[in-house]
Amino acid sequence: MDAGQRAALARMPLAEGVGWLWRYVLDDDALQQVWDEHRGRCWNGILTFPLLVELVRDALLECRSGRESFLKHQEAGTLETSLQAAYGKLKRTPVAVSEALLRHCTQRLRDVFPEWACWQKPRSLQAFRVLIYDGKAIKRVAKRLKPCRGAPGGLLGGRALVAIDWETGLALAMRGDVDGDANDVKHLAALAPQVCQQFDTPRLHVCDSGFCDLEQPQHFTRLPGDHFVVRYHPKVKFYPEASPREQRSVDDLGQTIVESWGWLGSATDHRRRLVRRLELLRDGAKSVILITDLLDAEAYPATELLWIYRERWEIERVFQKVTEVFGLSHLIGCSPEASLFQFALCLMLYNLIQVVRGYVAQAQDREPMEISTEMLFRDVTRELVAWNILLPVDETVQHFERLPSRTELRTHLQTLFAVRWCKSWLASPPQALHRQTPRRPSRTHNSVYRLVHGKPKPKPRKNLARC
Repeated sequence: MDAGQRAALARMPLAEGVGWLWRYVLDDDALQQVWDEHRGRCWNGILTFPLLVELVRDALLECRSGRESFLKHQEAGTLETSLQAAYGKLKRTPVAVSEALLRHCTQRLRDVFPEWACWQKPRSLQAFRVLIYDGKAIKRVAKRLKPCRGAPGGLLGGRALVAIDWETGLALAMRGDVDGDANDVKHLAALAPQVCQQFDTPRLHVCDSGFCDLEQPQHFTRLPGDHFVVRYHPKVKFYPEASPREQRSVDDLGQTIVESWGWLGSATDHRRRLVRRLELLRDGAKSVILITDLLDAEAYPATELLWIYRERWEIERVFQKVTEVFGLSHLIGCSPEASLFQFALCLMLYNLIQVVRGYVAQAQDREPMEISTEMLFRDVTRELVAWNILLPVDETVQHFERLPSRTELRTHLQTLFAVRWCKSWLASPPQALHRQTPRRPSRTHNSVYRLVHGKPKPKPRKNLARC
């Protein structure tokens, strides 16, 4: 590397910082280990799993097209197979591999996430790690598979249940399903233990009304000290205590909060649970009703529990950013497995930019929410393209050859991101007035899995009369 190249690269700290993060998180040996442990009956040929990750990464970061990325690597000599083989490998990527890839990457990114950028919880929830769950269906699948051609409406690829850490905003793990029309609530039993084992402190699980039944609280409270806050759904009846007690309070906006205690589920159901019911009465709008097993009203005020539930909307913002900013709206593959693999990589890119945003916010002494993820990611991609044009591949590999330790990487990232600031990274101020969005004509969606394999047969119901 000559003096001119070193001077040019010094003006691209974002590209260098992302390169070091990528080197730390997605080491080839670690990727191969993820593949070996979760590949099932799949096997490696000429196209290895680390190379497949690199192909899709370049398509999302630089090329914005899978074909362009594959042709670029063919020209460079790194992809020695045909385009059909590359698409076939992507099409058959096991869902378990995509899940393990996101889980491994997030654990590594959490090691270098700046504590300064973590959100502060209310006083009563300081002892908990707040975890938010929600499902995401992957839309806009291309109709290239023969059974999907001519299908009306849009196509759904896979579907995933995702858990995010509220303090850092990172997507921790996901549980995928190849059927886009499947109910993702059924995957909570497998996802919750994977998320809980990443933290030593007690966890507070926050979910929407889809998780309000008598099965999910068992998964939320499987470990000692864990609790939940779930929006109430009338499919499960709430029974007040024998001697009803009610408590009223007012929030900062002057809205009334009604608290009551009782049982979720009937007396004949062994899964019934003693809960606390919080109802926020809103003028001219539907009341917000929450169910929680935090029974002490003094230790856990209703206003703080309602506030943390409103923060559940953060996971919807994550899905929006992943779709609009990080390339999920342009799917490379057309199978459910390929869409879930791209979704996992898009979530990983989102997590990586969250780490970069945290260091930039720390260097500028700003709140992370003041920095636009979209504008920051735009400049990251520009610098990465310029880096690849200026520097040959062998010199780039040599530059990032040594794997840094956690302490070395944190120090180096602080140094890199302290020297670069652009006013265009500032996020737009929130709107004071949100006008009603005009309704669009309804659009139907079909599941790719059901078009290819047929609709799954319903499970036979038990005959209660014979039990």
